[in-house]
Amino acid sequence: MLRFISLASGSSGNCYFFTNDKVSFLVDAGVGVRTCDKRLAEHGLSLKQVDFILVTHDHIDHIKALGVIASKYSKPVYATSKLLRALLKNACTRNRLNSSLHGIEVGVSATICGVEVSPFAVCHDATQTVGYKLVVSGRTIVILTDCGQITAKVLENVSQADILLLESNYDSEMLQNGLYPKILQDRISGGNGHLSNNQAAEILMKTYPNRIGRMKHIYLCHISANNNTPKLALDSARGALIACGANVDNIILTALPRGRASALYSL
Repeated sequence: MLRFISLASGSSGNCYFFTNDKVSFLVDAGVGVRTCDKRLAEHGLSLKQVDFILVTHDHIDHIKALGVIASKYSKPVYATSKLLRALLKNACTRNRLNSSLHGIEVGVSATICGVEVSPFAVCHDATQTVGYKLVVSGRTIVILTDCGQITAKVLENVSQADILLLESNYDSEMLQNGLYPKILQDRISGGNGHLSNNQAAEILMKTYPNRIGRMKHIYLCHISANNNTPKLALDSARGALIACGANVDNIILTALPRGRASALYSL
């Protein structure tokens, strides 16, 4: 059985744990070691069982605990060559990763501990940012977070998902009418920032028709505390799915919480 838990999702920290009891892995490590272990222990899980860690990009909310987790538990870290070079210099990871770094490349599939890992490029203002298409236990997981625009490559990968983690960062009206300065508003909503609720809905509108009856788990992630609400994000995504003819009663659609763990989901 494939299981998933978000240990946190948002600008204060991002970390996702997957396991099928034969292989376990993290995507990003932006949550402290003790917090991760406490949240995993509530479900009989532990960082000790992690076989490897995948990195989406080098912003601190995704890697602030990466060096500590990798060194404390001797876990291999996989990222693109460009990201690996940045991680060797980053204060969160410098002198902590040693020989645990392994290169993977955009557009090239690799098999890691039985998991087929395919990184794809997304637009974001980090050294380099990737999404992941992962095949585990015959299921295809697509992780798309910290993405500034909808590209053909994004749609190509999302259209193959059975299980989708999809950024739905901000509500456009809340962002425009909120307290953020114009320069920060432009950074968030620009082509190298984050996906809005409307953009997340557009992605679903363009990809879900190819996955009717197969894309049964959709988790909205990286929801802003200041420029969005879980309800707005969910309403937008649900409306898009209904417009595609989806029976939303047969789809797990949920908003991942920010500063705490989600439930443990069976996928």
